[in-house]
Amino acid sequence: MANISFKNFTIGVEEEYMVIDPVTRELKSHEQKIVQEGQKIIKDKVKAEMHQAVVEVGTDICQDVDEAFMDVSTLRKTISGIAESLGLKVGAAGTHPFSHWESQLITDHARYNEIVNELQEAARSNLIFGLHVHVGMENREMAIHIANSARYFLPHVYALSTNSPFWEGRLTGYKSYRTKVFDKFPRTGIPDYFESIEAYENYVKLLVKTNCIDNAKKIWWDLRVHPFFNTVEFRICDIPMTVHETIAIAALFQAICAKLYKLRSQNLNFMMYSRALLNENKWRASRYGIDGSMIDFGKETEVNTRVLIYELLDFVDDVVPHLGSRHAINYVHKILEHGTGADRQLKVHEDTTSLSDVVDYIHGNFLSGL
Repeated sequence: MANISFKNFTIGVEEEYMVIDPVTRELKSHEQKIVQEGQKIIKDKVKAEMHQAVVEVGTDICQDVDEAFMDVSTLRKTISGIAESLGLKVGAAGTHPFSHWESQLITDHARYNEIVNELQEAARSNLIFGLHVHVGMENREMAIHIANSARYFLPHVYALSTNSPFWEGRLTGYKSYRTKVFDKFPRTGIPDYFESIEAYENYVKLLVKTNCIDNAKKIWWDLRVHPFFNTVEFRICDIPMTVHETIAIAALFQAICAKLYKLRSQNLNFMMYSRALLNENKWRASRYGIDGSMIDFGKETEVNTRVLIYELLDFVDDVVPHLGSRHAINYVHKILEHGTGADRQLKVHEDTTSLSDVVDYIHGNFLSGL
């Protein structure tokens, strides 16, 4: 292990928050005031999103999970404080329990106008909130190799993040309905395998050349080698309700990358499976979260999802000490014990039958544990 360097696996976290009217509990446009005020304090770490009821934040490049935790905590506290000062509230869930997208305003910005113009109703209805985790890579060749292999684990980590059981006032029956909403976009979902970074870049060039896209940021897959940075960007997860959940998931993605890197350094490879097979597990994760079963393709059998998550924790265990992320990874056990954000939302709804109470619960947990 001594000759393997883990220092490259930096972390960057992006979160999308919902802005809530404290009286109606509906989503509410903040008219970019939160962004304007936020930029005075945290500069370009806060930005507007397509819908005016969404605020997006992003951390600096963090050397380890502790730095990421501090950064995300500061961002949440800052945005929450600014929202309160404007008479608004914020929360973190993959979808709002009952707000309708038709009544939500679109941010007036050239890029968003262009996306809405092209994607029409699919874009206007895309009122969802995600978590993106960037893990730094030494180079793009290594990034594509790790992205290819990491695809296998996307459904497992996604299951832990599920936090969108309601849509427009209805119980969807899904633990994560957010991805069902996002599926309407082109170039989404789990990507194919690319044999080299050149193959990936040729794919992007072809799309640009044929006017499918104007730049590679319009490839919205569940994970991608970032078009401009040397990172693998994981995009599959719902925004978790709490900071501790976000950091546990970021730590898990970082550990998966480090483990795959270690295997590669020892001339070992992880099995590659087709997108069609991986999608079966993604579907199960979105429907059942951590309470269903997924397929173990090596054994060709169904296995309890929690068992597979424990197996994943075992798989990455040997790199965790080198990353200094044991405490963050251990929080996965808490998620398995107390349920995901979706499970907890459903419990509040079962106890109170009130979606307003669910919104209050989401808001009430935004700064939980800080």
